[in-house]
Amino acid sequence: MDELRWIIFILKIVLSPVLIACATLIGRRWGPGVSGWFTGFPFVSAPISIIFALQNGFGFAADAAGGTIGGQTCVCVFAIVYFLAAKRLKWYFCLAASLAAFLAAAWLWKSAPLGLSGSAIGLCLVALLGLFLLRGRDAAKTKTFSNRWDLPLRMSASCLVVLLVTGFSSIAGPLWSGIFSAFPVFGLILATFTHIEDGKEAVRPLLRGYIFGSFGIAAFYALIASLLPVLQSLWIYAVAGVVTMGLNALTLRLMQKSG
Repeated sequence: MDELRWIIFILKIVLSPVLIACATLIGRRWGPGVSGWFTGFPFVSAPISIIFALQNGFGFAADAAGGTIGGQTCVCVFAIVYFLAAKRLKWYFCLAASLAAFLAAAWLWKSAPLGLSGSAIGLCLVALLGLFLLRGRDAAKTKTFSNRWDLPLRMSASCLVVLLVTGFSSIAGPLWSGIFSAFPVFGLILATFTHIEDGKEAVRPLLRGYIFGSFGIAAFYALIASLLPVLQSLWIYAVAGVVTMGLNALTLRLMQKSG
């Protein structure tokens, strides 16, 4: 039991900050679009889901997986609202409006759950709407110089969110836990810093890449919710991960062609 607790602690404290650091560095090397696409992998929510399975059982994790699909739909709403607000408003207004939109979408989804298949279809439809609204050519890349505290702040914020969500899961129930495991920690941090450092034109490809990852997340959690209660094995996460990697490789090609 002590060994299990240490594994959970390491997942909470180490993995999420390291991955958001990778997303930041990828954005600086290949641009905000690829950075946004990279965050479309379930890097934060998948470890949380595994923690749910270890702490609360396979049934809880499977139920939470359905909630995560709904949560990713709310993330797409977050991205759409941030982009639309960024056309006219400063970053802090965009942040407030997009977070309010995420919470409102989460409340609506919680009030009228659609079931697993309905949630997956709803996510794909909202993602397609987001890609349509965020269509356009990428602006020319500009060289920026980030503050030296930029990366530590991003890593600290992601770690805090993971700790809050996993700690809250025992009293929130699987549905809300699943929704908030998809809290847009990457989108929130990356969009805000990109908006401040590179301007509003760089926000569009970042959030567009972020939305592109939704199709892989839909497939990942549909497999978890469907197979985990039946097979009762954590190996399902590996299978779902392989499927997600293949699907995201396809979306990257589509993103590069359209961008």
